Amino acid sequence: MEPSKVQSEGGLNVTLTIRLLMHGKEVGSIIGKKGETVKKMREESAARINISEGNCPERIVTITGPTDAIFKAFAMIAYKFEEDIINSMSNSPATSKPPVTLRLVVPASQCGSLIGKGGSKIKEMRESTGAQVQVAGDMLPNSTERAVTISGTPEAIIQCVKQICVVMLESPPKGATIPYRPKPASTPVIFSGGQVRADPLAASAANLSLLLQHQPLPAYTIQGQYAIPHPDQLTKLHQLAMQQTPFTPLGQTTPAFPGLDASPPASTHELTIPNDLIGCIIGRQGTKINEIRQMSGAQIKIANAMEGSSERQITITGTPANISLAQYLINARLTSEVTGMGTL
Repeated sequence: MEPSKVQSEGGLNVTLTIRLLMHGKEVGSIIGKKGETVKKMREESAARINISEGNCPERIVTITGPTDAIFKAFAMIAYKFEEDIINSMSNSPATSKPPVTLRLVVPASQCGSLIGKGGSKIKEMRESTGAQVQVAGDMLPNSTERAVTISGTPEAIIQCVKQICVVMLESPPKGATIPYRPKPASTPVIFSGGQVRADPLAASAANLSLLLQHQPLPAYTIQGQYAIPHPDQLTKLHQLAMQQTPFTPLGQTTPAFPGLDASPPASTHELTIPNDLIGCIIGRQGTKINEIRQMSGAQIKIANAMEGSSERQITITGTPANISLAQYLINARLTSEVTGMGTL
């Protein structure tokens, strides 16, 4: 795409960051022998390309730069993946060439704009580029981001990424985003007391459970009908969510730490939610409410509908850290419903 053309598409030539989710094998292909491939991509595209550390089955590849540099980097990645497909086919009996597939990680608050009213935007993208585009219905674990999968020929993928960039620039993320961080492959950790724990994050659970203990609740400012967390509270919630593991809800002790019980005492907080919005918090067959329970470590009870009442009572029980995180996740669901994404 010529820079002049980029400019004509709503002043598009600005700095942007796009995050990609890749498997280890794909990352290896992008890095190349002694890092030669990624070095070449950085030099030729002029984009910053960072690859997350860690022995994770999944890695995040972050591409930052002016939009034309991002498109060049995407083109090089897409063509590299196509080359890998062609090479793997020479050793297999398969005759039809599978499409190139890239997975973008996009803040959930922008996914509504990518999909469009009644799916109109995503349909238009598919038809105009020839690429398949799918937006995941659920958020990635412990984050407020969703995976957007694009597959097709490298040319179709590049055109599709250009259109996605336009939408993302026109509809910036709303509120704070908790970025997805792939979970490391579990390795045993031996503590000074001799206990062995497979989950290194649990070591800091005691400290983290105290993280929000002294924060006054509720830590929300009311704007219109919906509660927005204070920025400093969000930073702490963000740190909390980064460390959270689905297996050890924060503030609960584990058998691996027989002598450890540094959890603040449990307290209870109540919310009232309009009946017509309760569905977006519960989710299909309770999937969303279970996700919130798992991520926050709080106990959450939703009262039955009272006759003649237009609201439902939600009772959240746990440490202040658990409650704050549960409140934040519930508010994130409400906000997504109000901005037209709640049906996804």
